[in-house]
Amino acid sequence: MDEADAMPIADLVDERRYLLDVARGMLGGAGEAERVVDEVYRLWYGLSDEARRRIVRPRAWLAERAGRSCLHRLAGTGQVGGRVGRGDGGPALGRAAAEALSPPPLRESARRGRARRTGEREQDAVVRAVGRACLAGNGELLTSLLCERATAFVDGGGKLRAPDRPVHGRRPVARTLLALLAPRPRTALSAQSVNGRTGLVVRYERRVAAVICLDVTDHGVARVWVVLNPDKLRSWNRPPGPRPART
Repeated sequence: MDEADAMPIADLVDERRYLLDVARGMLGGAGEAERVVDEVYRLWYGLSDEARRRIVRPRAWLAERAGRSCLHRLAGTGQVGGRVGRGDGGPALGRAAAEALSPPPLRESARRGRARRTGEREQDAVVRAVGRACLAGNGELLTSLLCERATAFVDGGGKLRAPDRPVHGRRPVARTLLALLAPRPRTALSAQSVNGRTGLVVRYERRVAAVICLDVTDHGVARVWVVLNPDKLRSWNRPPGPRPART
């Protein structure tokens, strides 16, 4: 799955919610529904690129597999996802293999390979310009802000139908960002501190749906990490704790 397959973040979140609703409606429990949906996405990532392209309606395909998985569980067979039909590709990936597709965690990856790091003021200006270009759908402006050999990593953790390989090159990275950050109702993009440097945060229905860290050099944006994995975003969506009582 490459940059050509990138979808708006709001659509990715909606798709996962839809599958969770299907599984919860059949099984009743939220935890079991989460496991079903995670396993169905691993089945999707187990397919070859060619097999994925042959699936005309991926959301319907995923929902069908989720329903089949729930029926197996209800029947007590212990099977998940059923057998892949002929021509659909290989078997589902194991958990370790699926996790290996993800880039390093946000805190670790943001510290690696920073050459000629810009100052905080320049970082802030470039990141905000990237955000404005994405919101305006201005591909030429966005491309001009990226290094020629820019690379983007999209970390969905195997839990969303997001690109699962690094995207290389100024124009492919720009197309990926424009697709992921395409304006959608109930979606907001803001610049704020991410690991001590200005980054971008996407909120969908007031919940953080993506955190984007940008490695800005004096030649432009060299690397972009888009974290979509809901497990890694839990701390961003945790309600604030109670204020300490005044003494």
